[in-house]
Amino acid sequence: MTNPLARLPEFGQSVWLDFVSRSLLEKGDLKRLIEEDGLRGVTSNPSIFEKAIGHSGEYDDELIAFETAGDHSVSELFEHLAIADIQAAADQLRPVYERTNGIDGYISLEVSPYLAMATDATIAEARRLWRAVDRPNLMVKVPGTTAGAPAIRVLIEEGLNINVTLLFSIAAYDAVAQAYIGGLEARVAKGEDISRIASVASFFVSRIDTAVDKIVAEKLPTASPEVAAKLRGLSGKVAIANGKLAYQHYKKLIAEPRWHALAAKGAKPQRLLWASTGTKSKELPDTLYVDQLIGPETVNTMPPATMQAVRDHGTPANTVEADLDAARAVLHTLKELGISLDAITDDLVIKGVEQFAGDADKLYGAVAARRRTVLDGKDPLQRIAFADSDLSQAMATETERWRSAGLIRQLWAKDKALWTGDDEDKWLGWLTIVDEEIDDLAKLEAFAQEVVKARFSDVVLLGMGGSSLGPEVLAETFGHRAGWPRFHMLDSTDPAQVRAIEHAISLKTSLFIVSSKSGSTLEPNIFQQYFYARLQDAGVDAGAHFVAVTDPGSAMEKVAQQEGFRHIFHGVPSIGGRYSVLSKFGLVPAAAIGVDIRGLLTAARQMVRSCGPDVPPAENVGVQLGVAIGVLAKHGRDKVTLIASPGIGDVGAWLEQLLAESTGKQGKGVIPVATEPVVSADSYSKDRLFAYLRLQDGADPEQDRFVAALEAAGQPVVHIGVRSALHIGQEFFRWEIATAVAGAVIGINAFNQPDVEASKIKTKALTAEFEKTGKLPTETPIFEDEHLQIYADAKNAAALGTPSSIAGWLAAHFARVTAGDYIGLIAYIERNEAHTEAMQTIRAHLLRSKGVATCLGFGPRFLHSTGQAYKGGPNSGVFLQITCHDQENLAIPGQAFGFGMVKSAQARGDMGVLVERGRRVLRIHIKAGVPDGLRSLSEAVKTIKN
Repeated sequence: MTNPLARLPEFGQSVWLDFVSRSLLEKGDLKRLIEEDGLRGVTSNPSIFEKAIGHSGEYDDELIAFETAGDHSVSELFEHLAIADIQAAADQLRPVYERTNGIDGYISLEVSPYLAMATDATIAEARRLWRAVDRPNLMVKVPGTTAGAPAIRVLIEEGLNINVTLLFSIAAYDAVAQAYIGGLEARVAKGEDISRIASVASFFVSRIDTAVDKIVAEKLPTASPEVAAKLRGLSGKVAIANGKLAYQHYKKLIAEPRWHALAAKGAKPQRLLWASTGTKSKELPDTLYVDQLIGPETVNTMPPATMQAVRDHGTPANTVEADLDAARAVLHTLKELGISLDAITDDLVIKGVEQFAGDADKLYGAVAARRRTVLDGKDPLQRIAFADSDLSQAMATETERWRSAGLIRQLWAKDKALWTGDDEDKWLGWLTIVDEEIDDLAKLEAFAQEVVKARFSDVVLLGMGGSSLGPEVLAETFGHRAGWPRFHMLDSTDPAQVRAIEHAISLKTSLFIVSSKSGSTLEPNIFQQYFYARLQDAGVDAGAHFVAVTDPGSAMEKVAQQEGFRHIFHGVPSIGGRYSVLSKFGLVPAAAIGVDIRGLLTAARQMVRSCGPDVPPAENVGVQLGVAIGVLAKHGRDKVTLIASPGIGDVGAWLEQLLAESTGKQGKGVIPVATEPVVSADSYSKDRLFAYLRLQDGADPEQDRFVAALEAAGQPVVHIGVRSALHIGQEFFRWEIATAVAGAVIGINAFNQPDVEASKIKTKALTAEFEKTGKLPTETPIFEDEHLQIYADAKNAAALGTPSSIAGWLAAHFARVTAGDYIGLIAYIERNEAHTEAMQTIRAHLLRSKGVATCLGFGPRFLHSTGQAYKGGPNSGVFLQITCHDQENLAIPGQAFGFGMVKSAQARGDMGVLVERGRRVLRIHIKAGVPDGLRSLSEAVKTIKN
């Protein structure tokens, strides 16, 4: 018996296979289909590749080998696998291509479905794939959307073969047919050959009937018997009728003089290709969409099951032009019944794009999972554990929103609409900074060797906020390397802190790195003035001991040029301070102390790829973390409590700034809690999310037990495994992505810091007042004893009554703490080990007695960090500001004021903004020595009861 499938070419129809896999190519199945069934082509799509790659082990060895040889993005991994298949299929089809003179013998590869609505991006991707496959019998698949049509015209003009996909309506077909003809004409006008260019226009058949069947089912219950009979009569007929009339439109197009002129120059017609030809309804014949659409110059691409059905019982005949009147009658009845075919086909295009994108998500998700296994091992290094089913469902819902709306691609496209539509697009340079810095590594490596050669003993970073906290993490994480300078950081205007730095270094062999993005930030400027003058006093070339890291054209750059700084390194204007650690702001200090910058960035790039636009949200660790933070914040768990292994413990200070300054505004946001004393796992309030950064080669067993107890107590926990200290750069990027995502979920601009600026304005006004009058405005305490004074604004003072002791005032103040609040301790004193220990003791008692989250910040350092959330975030903080009498004001060369006055102005400015924002705040001033004052304060706090 003659094979019906092999007979279809007798009627002018080419049979293509809608499937590809490694085994099909390697086991000889494709060649068999060519020889036995007359197969003339192959089509692929994301769904096909997802089934092949995601549901078999055929590709595992090659994927593992490719990823192990060097890290790659998910899309690179997929393309490596897919292009190998496409090239192998093209080579096996090449004899068909040659035998048919380029009419058949094609294999199709689809541009990313994510680009279906982007003309320029589609063109660029098609060009790239064409070059990568490098086979004349490749057809690049381009969606026949409104954006796709102009792309098709350009690509045809450039000589690419195009399979136009996702066509449902004759109007859409006409648009892409005109694009094909226009592209050929443009090529002819340039005197170029058009005889080897081929194209097909792929009509998706069965989906139309599926959509009609759904509408019919909705109408039948209320339809009259006559209408019901007409509705039932549509079953399996509309898609075929639509296809037959589309074929008539094709014949009309190739009958026109315009086409004849192109045909005379060797042009091949853009054949109609019937796709989606497997029947979806069991009530219809399984060969329906093949048997009824056979005709000259057509193609039918069939899935394997449909090919087998046709092979077994197909009925070849020239049917595409049969019963045209009946086809027209079907469409007339459809319209008569109030069913709009245009509405159906328009909706199918939208759903088709969504489905293809969904298939791509599944495909890239499968590849991402395989890549993660190669990098992480069997168990993922990031795990999010929620005992609360409502929270789990909320996170699943938000994750699906990010997937279905393509929001991670929107983030990487730098679309400000993802946040508030303000200026967010201007602050996303950090997304690509890792690759940029890797390309610029030679400059950093040369600088590092210069530092060693110059035999600097100390490196002192002069900065604030994001310019200093990231380098501090790197210095604390990697420690001091033999043969390299020791690292010191000055980010405080406390005179004792400045003196402590000066005493800790060898001035004449120190390198000072002034880190200031704008160059107008007060603190780095006065730090530079102070130490520059000290070097001059020591009789050395001060400029040779200074390096600037600043944005191009900044005030600091001008100072550096005027004063002969050793180097000027430029930051990226589109990267804000708290996102700058993987730029020169973090890398220059790290290079100066001997950190392996190349290793750091190479590891960080793995995380960039793990959080990339081609990694679906369910596998995207940055998106998952950000969604968790954002969703839980919206559900009242807005205290992100950070726990880190001792070897990377300092990362908490950097994370505090990133989270607080990015999310805490407009009365929303999360409050980060770092280095908090530990209490029993079951005593924590229900407003927390815990994040555990566990150093795989340096974990603390006690921390492991504590976190396990938290999870057992029902607290939500994010577990993050950090493979080694060198992988700390991965955490920088993971959390930057997560913070940007959380900001979008919460609904704020994640890149501005309006309330930090408010504090700066008040400080500036106070320093101006000092310059004018020689003193700050007089303040009067509302209570004092031998060691301490209490200050408060009228409203806060009135709320506390008239206690008769420091302990009483503190008890009244903290009595205002309620469920969901947190306590913020703000200490404008020297940040040293003894003072930190004393403050942690005070913090621990408040944590135990009040049962709420506690935060500790040293001023003015915290102003450029958690200060934003304290003032602009949710009004749930109860603050205690601690100031002290400075034993030494410490003059600043060239200024009328000293460091002590600056610190006082900053503390007062901070307090003033907190008061303006309606915060519950009290100030304790230490009258004499700080150690004695802290002991007195601690004794008073210990009397506070729950």
